[in-house]
Amino acid sequence: MTQFALAALAATRALRTLFEPTPLQRNEFLSKRYEAEIWLKREDLTPVRSYKLRGAFTAMRKLLELTPEARQFVCASAGNHAQGVAFACRHFGVRGTIFMPVTTPQQKIDKTRTFGGDAVEIVLTGDYFDQTLAASQKFCAEAGAHFLSPFDDENVIEGQASVGVEILDQLGRAPDLVILPVGGGGLAAGVTGYLRATAPQTGYRFVEPLGGASLTAAVKAGAPVTLKQVNSFVDGAAVARIGALPLAALDWVTPGEILLAPEDRICLTMLEMLNHEGIVLEPAGALSLNVLPELAEQIRGKTVVCVTSGGNFDFERLPEVKERAQRYSGLKKYFILRMPQRPGALREFLSMLGPEDDIARFEYLKKSARNFGSVLIGIETKQAGAFDALTQKLDAAGFDYRDITDDSAIAEFLI
Repeated sequence: MTQFALAALAATRALRTLFEPTPLQRNEFLSKRYEAEIWLKREDLTPVRSYKLRGAFTAMRKLLELTPEARQFVCASAGNHAQGVAFACRHFGVRGTIFMPVTTPQQKIDKTRTFGGDAVEIVLTGDYFDQTLAASQKFCAEAGAHFLSPFDDENVIEGQASVGVEILDQLGRAPDLVILPVGGGGLAAGVTGYLRATAPQTGYRFVEPLGGASLTAAVKAGAPVTLKQVNSFVDGAAVARIGALPLAALDWVTPGEILLAPEDRICLTMLEMLNHEGIVLEPAGALSLNVLPELAEQIRGKTVVCVTSGGNFDFERLPEVKERAQRYSGLKKYFILRMPQRPGALREFLSMLGPEDDIARFEYLKKSARNFGSVLIGIETKQAGAFDALTQKLDAAGFDYRDITDDSAIAEFLI
């Protein structure tokens, strides 16, 4: 057994002072759909509802073993890492200063404060995470505190490896495939580092959000790459640059083992798991399940473990998730329609709608010409094909319209 695997076992034993292993559950619904044994490693059920507690606890524990006098820790995070650090600080009785962007939702601030109690101070600074990170590192250096990276740290990676230890213990055999979400890379590096040493026959797939494919870029370049732009919707995995240490541990990964999940498609998975299984997943937590359809032929008859990495979902975002899921599946579209300013024009348009079409939004934008008015209209339907029939009717009637559903610039401004 490798030195890393031994360290992962030690990290797992130490974690038992904090919480029991998260469940590894066979999911009947998904298993039947894909004719495979689909198991969910429920990291959304840790005390802080994400795996991040494992790494934060392990890094803090090991540092305190070496430096018992260490009393102050610092991190920068807008979400799960902050909550893991806060929980660990209270457990060990040390001080934590947690830097969060000013734009962090109040729900995440409140949860971090709940987990940390009097042990932590929350500092809101910076509109963007890079600004928050810079402020935290400056404070850390001035205060002589210890900085806890969310993923680019050997001890954090060891802590995340405990997920792999538990998978093997709970399943009782090596799975054929493990599907892992990737953000900064700490979880993927840790789990694969342990399983490759103890279950060499297991294969892997790594899933990144389409708008934050830092592992894809790094594997292509052979080194960490800073993405010019990141879609922040999958906030638990929307990382502009994968960690150097995780990437070094994943230097064997090939492009064919990495899959990209469109943000809107992730919303479909979140809603399906919520409505069908009663499982609440955050966007990053749904990544591993989101790619099952494109792996269907490869996994038939196989034992597959999907790591559901987090369940810190703010239900105030549910309308947005539903909206994005409908748009991705073709059940909701937005049009800008030039409506003739004549009696009966609106009635004529309404008569073109099918029996299952529903107007979700109707707003005059601007009268662009004397005889026409521009209208923003949103339509929901039950069958995606209904829009083909509608546009055919609009074309035949000579209506001037533009589908802006997939035009991100216009849609972001108007919808």
